[in-house]
Amino acid sequence: MSVLSLLALNLGAVLILFSALWLLAQVNRDPSFVDAFWAGGIVLIALITLAATQGATWRHMLVTGLTLIWGVRLGAHLLLRWRAEGADRRYQKLLSDVREKRGWSYARTTLIFVFLPQAVLLWLTSLPVQLGQAFALETPLGLIGCLGGALALFGIGFETLADHQLARFKHDPDKRGQVLDTGLWAWSRHPNYFGEVCVWWGLWLVAAETGWGALALPGPVFITFTLLKLSGVTMQEAGMETRRPAYAAYKSRTPAFIPRPPRRND
Repeated sequence: MSVLSLLALNLGAVLILFSALWLLAQVNRDPSFVDAFWAGGIVLIALITLAATQGATWRHMLVTGLTLIWGVRLGAHLLLRWRAEGADRRYQKLLSDVREKRGWSYARTTLIFVFLPQAVLLWLTSLPVQLGQAFALETPLGLIGCLGGALALFGIGFETLADHQLARFKHDPDKRGQVLDTGLWAWSRHPNYFGEVCVWWGLWLVAAETGWGALALPGPVFITFTLLKLSGVTMQEAGMETRRPAYAAYKSRTPAFIPRPPRRND
C-alpha cells in the first residue's frame, strides 16, 4: 500500500469513528466525552497502520507500543474524569456561543465545531505514528529513534504522574478552593501538557530518523501550539485568578510550561 493510500485509509477510519461519536452525542447531549476518544482514535490509527504496512521491525514495535501505552492510559483517564466531573465547561461555552450567534441546531453545531474538526486534527496529530511506520522498512532503528522513544516514554511517565497528583488533589475535600503547588505542579503550572508535548516530539524523532518521516512535523507542532495557545494553557488559566486568589502568587513563582525549580516570593 502506498503512503498516500495509507493516509487516506486512516483518515476514512477516523471519520467513521467520529461520525459514530457524533451520533452518540445527539443522545447524551454532551460532546465533551470526545476527549477520551481522541487517544483511542490515535491507537486505532496505529493498529491500522501496523496491519497495512505488515510491519515487524523494531521501529514498528516502538511506535505502536508507545502509542498503545500512551493512548490506553490517557483515554481511560479522560473517560473516568468525564464520568466523575460531567460536561466540560469549554464545550458548553463553545456550543452556547455558536448556537446563540448563528441559530444552528445542536446537531449541526456539534458536527461542524466539535466532531469533524477533531477527526481531521487527530489525523494530523498522528502523522508521526503513521509515517514512522510507513517508512520503517527503509531505515533500521538507530540512535535518533531510540532517543525519540526515550523522550516519548519520559513524557508518558511525566504526564501520568502529573495527572495522578492532580486527581488526588481534586478528591481531597480539604483542598477545595486551593491551588495545587506541590509535586510536579511546583515546577510547572501545566506539567501534564509538558509531558504530552514530549510524547509527540519523541514520536516525531522516531519517524524523522527514516528521512521521509520528518514530514510528520505538523503533528508535534500542532499539538504544541494547541496546548500552549488554544485549548491548553490559555483557556485553562482564563479567570483562574478570580476563582482562586492564591493563583496569582503561584503564577508568579511557577513557569507555565517547561519545568524548573519554583521561585520563592519575597
